Amino acid sequence: MDHKNIFTQVLKTEAQALELAASRFTETQAQSLVNLYEQLVNTGGSLIISGVGKSGHIGTKIAATFSSLGLPSFFLHPTEAMHGDLGRVTKLDAIVLISKSGTTEELLNMIPYVQIPKERIVALVGKVDSPIAHKSGIVLDASVEKEACINDLAPTTSTTLALAMGDAMAVLYENVMGVSKEKFAVNHPAGLLGKSLSLTVDRLMIKASDCPTVADTATLQDAILAMTQKPVGMCAIISGAKMLGILVEGDIRRAFAKSADAIKTPVKDIMTAKPTTVGSNTLAFDALKIMENPARPLNVAPVVDEGEFKGVLRLHDLFKAGFNSSLSK
Repeated sequence: MDHKNIFTQVLKTEAQALELAASRFTETQAQSLVNLYEQLVNTGGSLIISGVGKSGHIGTKIAATFSSLGLPSFFLHPTEAMHGDLGRVTKLDAIVLISKSGTTEELLNMIPYVQIPKERIVALVGKVDSPIAHKSGIVLDASVEKEACINDLAPTTSTTLALAMGDAMAVLYENVMGVSKEKFAVNHPAGLLGKSLSLTVDRLMIKASDCPTVADTATLQDAILAMTQKPVGMCAIISGAKMLGILVEGDIRRAFAKSADAIKTPVKDIMTAKPTTVGSNTLAFDALKIMENPARPLNVAPVVDEGEFKGVLRLHDLFKAGFNSSLSK
C-alpha cells in the first residue's frame, strides 16, 4: 500500500474541487453577496449560519470568521431553533444554509419559521437543483465529484469546499466593506495582531506613583535609596512634574568609577539629561521597536507626555504581554 500516494491524493482531490468551485462562481453571484452585505451593514442585521452534522461544524467556523471581521454572525442549529432559538433571529438578518444534499430535513423544517425573506437566504449546497436551493435567493454551488474518503462516504472534500467557500464569502465582505487591520484588531484585543494595533504604553507601564523619583537637588545617595525602595530599573529626576533626566545602574557605576565619594554627588551632575522616551499613548508595538533599536537598546524607558513624567515601561513587561524581538524587526 502506497501510504504517501493516499495522503497526497486526498490533497489533490480537495484542491481540484476548490478549482472547479472557483470556475463556477459568477459575477452575478458576487454582486448578490455584495448587495446582501451592504444591506446587513445598513440595517444592523446579523449573518446566521446553519447546518447539521459536519456542515454544522463548518458553519460554526464560518460564523466565527465573519464575526472577527466585524459582521455580527452566529451559528444556529436548526433543531435548537425549533425549540426556542428562533428568538435570536430578526427580520433584518440573513441566513446561510449549508447542506451537501440540499435536502437536509432539519433545515427544510426550519425555513418557514425564520421569517427571513428569500432574497436574504443563501444556499451553500452540493446540489443546485434541490429543495433548499429552491427556497433560497442566492445559491452557491458547493458540489464535489467525490469525497476524498476511500469509500466516498465520510465528509471530506465536501466539508473542505464548504469551509473554503465560507472563507471566500468572508474575505469578499472584508474587501467590499474595507475592514482595516485596525478594525480587525478591535475584535481581537487579546490576539497578537490586536495588541500590536491597539495596546498602548499606558496599559503596560509602571505608573509614576510606583516609580522612584528624586528632585534635581538630590544626591546620588538619595537616588539609590529611592531605587532600592521602588526597584523598576531607573530613577526619574524631576522638578515638579517635569522630568529633567534619568538615572540608571550604568550611570551609578560610572560615577563610582570616577570617584569613591560619588555617593554625595548631585544627581543632576551624573544623570542622563536627554534619554530616549516614549509617550503614554504610543502603541506598545512601536515602543518595542524604539527600545530594541540596535544603536541604543533599552531595558527601561521613561514614559513622558509633554515633558511630564508619567511612568516607566520595561522591556520585560512588553515580553510578558506577548511581544517579542522578532516583531520589532
